[in-house]
Amino acid sequence: MIGIFAKAGIAALITLGAVSATVSTASANDLSATIHQVRYDPHRGRICSPITAVQKARAMGLRRARIQNITPRRVAVEGFGRHGPDRIVFANVPGCPLIHR
Repeated sequence: MIGIFAKAGIAALITLGAVSATVSTASANDLSATIHQVRYDPHRGRICSPITAVQKARAMGLRRARIQNITPRRVAVEGFGRHGPDRIVFANVPGCPLIHR
């Protein structure tokens, strides 16, 4: 009889431990998903639009401008300048400021 109560008590402790671990993990996942969504929401205008980068490169004299590479920090546009192939790099923030030509 005592063995049955001991086994039931151990099972109850394991169940309570599993429930508390599951709740804390679920709330941590919800928090990280909310932060991730706010940080990288493209509709908030926190990035340099590829269209804007190509338009700025064309305004700077780059012919046949096209996107070469996009990373979280920069947008690279390549095309042809006065002396042949050329590349312009913009920061991947609103307004697309020039990093390197």
